[in-house]
Amino acid sequence: MRKLYIDNIRWITVVLVVLYHVIYMFNGIETFGVIGPFSDVQYQDAFQYIVYPWFMLLLFVISGMSARYELEHRSEKEFIKKRTGKLLVPSTLGLLVFWWILGYYNLLIGGGLEQMAAVPKPVLFIIMAVSGIGPLWYIQMLWIFSVLLVWVRRVEKDRWWKLGEKADIPFLVLFAIVIWGAAQILNTPVVVVYRFGIYGAGFFVGYFVLSHDEVVDRLEKCWLLLAVCAVILAAAFTVLYWGRPYAEHSVLDTPLCSLFAWIAVIAVLAFMKKWGNISNTLTRWMAAKSWGLYLFHYLFIAMTAYYLNMYTKLPAVLLYLFVAAAGFAGAYLAYEIIRRIPVLRWIVCGIGGKKK
Repeated sequence: MRKLYIDNIRWITVVLVVLYHVIYMFNGIETFGVIGPFSDVQYQDAFQYIVYPWFMLLLFVISGMSARYELEHRSEKEFIKKRTGKLLVPSTLGLLVFWWILGYYNLLIGGGLEQMAAVPKPVLFIIMAVSGIGPLWYIQMLWIFSVLLVWVRRVEKDRWWKLGEKADIPFLVLFAIVIWGAAQILNTPVVVVYRFGIYGAGFFVGYFVLSHDEVVDRLEKCWLLLAVCAVILAAAFTVLYWGRPYAEHSVLDTPLCSLFAWIAVIAVLAFMKKWGNISNTLTRWMAAKSWGLYLFHYLFIAMTAYYLNMYTKLPAVLLYLFVAAAGFAGAYLAYEIIRRIPVLRWIVCGIGGKKK
């Protein structure tokens, strides 16, 4: 039986990712590889501080939970085969076949294409392919964690998972200390998004602890208190770190950021378990299309932002609206087209078998 609140958390989080990237494209805090700000002070940039610390951690947590549910009905061999096709193929082979297009626009926006005029074309293509990873870093890391999970399962033989059922609210809150510690390790030195420590911790606590219905039921009873704490921490984090690079380790690895990230994650789980375990035409459609939205949205955000900035003088409000509309509409349209094309649907979208 599907857990509807998990499906709803996933697609709502993906929508937040799209909106974040729209704001990010014109933000005045993290300005490398983006169009840049409209003015010296942009209060809409606060949205980035409010969501960035936790929304990808949340995706890894529910991915860990989903891995547990999947492995209850699928063999480890089938699990890895499916994850390799869906996650690894699009984020590796797909870069050379399709996602280099995103790399091209990333280089255009960042000015790198002009600086590489003398670079041999084959080398430039490889650079564009690597630059086209964009949001695919998440599925690359998720594949790695999935492979590690199979090995861990063979060692622990559900002993750790059964212990996870005993987790109470104080334990779950204090787990923020583990999240802070994990944020300090296994970080790649240049590309900040590859935070293997904190995201790995989120994935495995999702698998071993939060996949237990009893644990989430305990969280559900405290949904209001957790939600209030998350809002207070969001405000404190935004005010205290306003103007500082929220996506750099100097901010991300701080105790306040880790505390905010973790409380926000368990608050969302508690809130959605209480109020989000619903299904209707909209939620089912959004859940079915969230994979395509995640894969394709940034390409159309980058393309639209580049051309509108280059060839128009639209006011900021209209730029935000047009770029957001392009992110959603372009992603849905591209997904519907490519998932119907044999071979390409597997390489780009990770969809095997018959058309879905």
